[in-house]
Amino acid sequence: MSTDLASVLGARILPVLTVPCARMADPLAQALVQGGARCAEVTFRTPEAEQVLKTMAAHGGLTVGAGTVLTPQQAERAVAAGARFVVSPGFDAEVVATCRTLGVPVLPGIATATELLRALRAGIDTVKLFPAAVLGGVPLLSSLAAPFPQVRFVPTGGIGLSQVSAYLAHPAVLAVGGSWMATAGHLERGDYEGIRRLTAEATERSTP
Repeated sequence: MSTDLASVLGARILPVLTVPCARMADPLAQALVQGGARCAEVTFRTPEAEQVLKTMAAHGGLTVGAGTVLTPQQAERAVAAGARFVVSPGFDAEVVATCRTLGVPVLPGIATATELLRALRAGIDTVKLFPAAVLGGVPLLSSLAAPFPQVRFVPTGGIGLSQVSAYLAHPAVLAVGGSWMATAGHLERGDYEGIRRLTAEATERSTP
């Protein structure tokens, strides 16, 4: 499963999007692609999330996944809408099993060594570290990576542009996720140029 995620997250930057209105989906996808993004996570936190995901998945320039997936039923709806991967804020064995059945990579969230052990027992070796900044940032990541060298991490939560390079420099980090590239304010103002610019800055930092 990590191989699939490594392919999906090859650009190493994962924009995390909470989009209130489906009409924003197409210009948002265009801005992200123009900024160099190759993938994006559409969170299931808004009533129109499925339609947003469907529109962005059809854009062609992005590999789009579903985030904040809490139940097997949400995972099924997300994949039906075009999600190519599924992200959850925590580890749920039923969500993982459903994603396996559906044939899509799943990135469950963990916050502790105990949760990481549960993920490993379920055959997961790439996890979302969430909420990364609040938990302890790069020092915590290093502490978890030391006894689990086989695990790759996607830190997300409270990360901004200024922290990206430090996370990406860590050998256990596959990619970094964040919402700073397309905030609620950007979307409310229709500031797609700002989204393009911030995405470009982030992708530039992901280049060795």
